[in-house]
Amino acid sequence: MKLQRKNRLRATALGALAVSSALVLTACGSDDNSGADTGSGAKKTTAAASDIKCDGAQGQLRASGSSAQKNAMDLWVKNYMAACSGAEVNYNSSSSGEGIVAFNQGTVSFAGSDSALKPEEVAESKKICKTGQGINLPMVGGPIAIGFHLEGVDSLVLDAPTLAKIFDTKIKKWNDPAIAKLNSGVKLPDTAIQPFHRSEDSGTTQNLGKYLNAAASSDWKYEAEKKWPAPGGQAASGSAGVAAQVKQVNGSIGYFELSYAASQQISTVDINTGGSAPVKATSENASKAIAAAKIKGTGKDLALDLDYTTKAEGAYPIVLVTYEVVCDTGNKADTLGSVKSFLTYTSSTEGQKVLVDAGYAPIPEAINAKVRETVAALS
Repeated sequence: MKLQRKNRLRATALGALAVSSALVLTACGSDDNSGADTGSGAKKTTAAASDIKCDGAQGQLRASGSSAQKNAMDLWVKNYMAACSGAEVNYNSSSSGEGIVAFNQGTVSFAGSDSALKPEEVAESKKICKTGQGINLPMVGGPIAIGFHLEGVDSLVLDAPTLAKIFDTKIKKWNDPAIAKLNSGVKLPDTAIQPFHRSEDSGTTQNLGKYLNAAASSDWKYEAEKKWPAPGGQAASGSAGVAAQVKQVNGSIGYFELSYAASQQISTVDINTGGSAPVKATSENASKAIAAAKIKGTGKDLALDLDYTTKAEGAYPIVLVTYEVVCDTGNKADTLGSVKSFLTYTSSTEGQKVLVDAGYAPIPEAINAKVRETVAALS
């Protein structure tokens, strides 16, 4: 079991590395001067991916926000900049909360957020989007993996009530009867549980809270907010910081996107949803849950309503969707072309395809088609 889990995580990590390496090679080979000038200052090279259109792309495009999508954004940016010489995308991976603040202050052209804009944030965005408002474009899906480090234990099953009690520091030892009941035949040590959470406002935190609210309402009494609500535990900065602590500390448990677990070979919890079998945190299983999402936004806003209590076969319930937040109208004229060009690529078939190799889940096509239509109409 230990070898199988490590091989599975290693394969995912190598897949992401292979894509990243391929993109670096593409960038190194993009000095071919035979590419056609688009007339906008950005040249499309012969190395460009077929779905990348550089029309209107020029200068520096600044964006910030969600660290959940960092690994996806890294791949997108490399591929895009290899294709469009003269265009530069600078994505600052901070947090969803910081990204929305930056967007509403007008210091970035778009923001990444793992939670849709709140009504008050939409109202604030109207100061920047002079003729419109901020909208949510679902761009990256994926599982929130529950990573753990427990010497001698490679496979672990938990359910929502038990997770809630662990993160609320009500369950303090790994051999607690509630955990033992879900892991028959596994020798659990008498080791103290050390839960880690995000130190800054985080959409990943909020999505985990939404899952616990929905699936363990009797045991998780906190509102689903971006700021970690429960007492106890230890804090770390960003998904990368939480993953690094879980990797190092025996007895630890934390939450982060699957790509962080894969790249650091961190074991992940299988979730007992009440279905026929516990569900593993995989891109495919997350896609099964996201596919059932409904659009709850109005007008051009494409915010989604996710079902965190699904018991569908093979559907992993702890999922998040990262939105790119833009103005529907009133975008800055000097970066509008670059915003549309870049987001046209990320929402394209090719742009979504690379997500699987990076440990994410593509947005279902029925929803993604609406994203592409909305991006094309940005003004």
